[in-house]
Amino acid sequence: MADQTEFSAGSYDESALEPFEVGRVQWVRRFGEGGRVTSAAGFWVVSPEDAPEPFTVVGEADESIFIFQGRLSLEIDGNPALELGPGAGATLNEGVSTRWTIHEPVVEFFVYS
Repeated sequence: MADQTEFSAGSYDESALEPFEVGRVQWVRRFGEGGRVTSAAGFWVVSPEDAPEPFTVVGEADESIFIFQGRLSLEIDGNPALELGPGAGATLNEGVSTRWTIHEPVVEFFVYS
């Protein structure tokens, strides 16, 4: 594995996507690769059809996200929802409860650490 990887919205490859808890994912770095047991990164692709209702996730790791395409709402620990679209991002702490609503098909880059 390379020491560094460049990525852009065009970096994700539909044929490399695999099923995820909700939607699909293309891993750029899996947990444990390069000796980094607690780090992972990839593209998450999800549509309103994949998640027709809001869903709750409790973070198993710190996570940073960046939205390349689409639109979603993200409630963090019951606070007012953040409306995230292209160019927006957020950071989430391990153990925090989040509620996701997918409004448009989303391509998100994420990093777990």
